[in-house]
Amino acid sequence: MPVDPLHSAARPPRSAPSPLTRGPEAAAVEVRRSARRRRTVSAYREGDRTIVLIPARMSDAEERRWVGVMLDKLAAQESKRMLGDAELAERARRLSEQYLDGRASPDTVRWVTNQNTRWGSCTPAEGSIRLSHRLQGMPEYVVDYVLLHELAHLLVPGHGPEFWRLLESYPRTERARGYLEGVVAADRLPHLPAARTE
Repeated sequence: MPVDPLHSAARPPRSAPSPLTRGPEAAAVEVRRSARRRRTVSAYREGDRTIVLIPARMSDAEERRWVGVMLDKLAAQESKRMLGDAELAERARRLSEQYLDGRASPDTVRWVTNQNTRWGSCTPAEGSIRLSHRLQGMPEYVVDYVLLHELAHLLVPGHGPEFWRLLESYPRTERARGYLEGVVAADRLPHLPAARTE
């Protein structure tokens, strides 16, 4: 049974499929190789597609890694437009419709600044969901995952098999969990003093 990374640092091993071969968003990524491009990698949105520009000499493994990096970078830039509580509630409604058949219907969804050990929490009896302000600025798929996780708790209180079945349909669950786990791990690293300049 999966361990909840929103409430624990531990998690079962996971596979790391290529961003080009996973989920419904995979078809929306187009990689363009260029012989003129030497070292730089860039990406941009073109309608419903994401275009990733890479040097022609890159291996398939490097391509997969850079596509993942650039998708995360674009998502983080896009989510820097801070969502207010009203937008967060609308997003929760859409996620419930798309992944939970509209069965999870919170009364309130809001950002809070007093959650420093959890990414999100909910009180099913009150129908309230709270997300940590630390999620602001993270990629949209990460915020969506945390919202969906808390929406699922409105339907199933624990983290048993029934709970995890509700999250199976979200295509970026593993990636979002890995992202959050990476943030937690980075926070635990010792902060080195800045290099001295003389």
